[in-house]
Amino acid sequence: MTVRVKLPTVLQPFAGGSEKVAIEEVTTVGEAFTKLEQEHPALRRRLTDEQGALRRHVNVYLGNDNIRDLDGLDTKLPDGCELLVLPSVAGG
Repeated sequence: MTVRVKLPTVLQPFAGGSEKVAIEEVTTVGEAFTKLEQEHPALRRRLTDEQGALRRHVNVYLGNDNIRDLDGLDTKLPDGCELLVLPSVAGG
């Protein structure tokens, strides 16, 4: 199964400049993030904490749904789907 992970501009330099990264052979969001972080280690501390949990300021969408409203990192992924990663932006 192939899943595409779409990264915002701020994270693209940590993935070799790629806007979209294809991840193979995964069935859950957690597996996709594990493989993504293995292929692009610089993303690790920007997406997940030391325990492997999604950082609070990182939002991940499967379609129109935030994975936090689904099963979090255990959310099942359909083949060919796209995950959108959106870090929260603070400022005033």
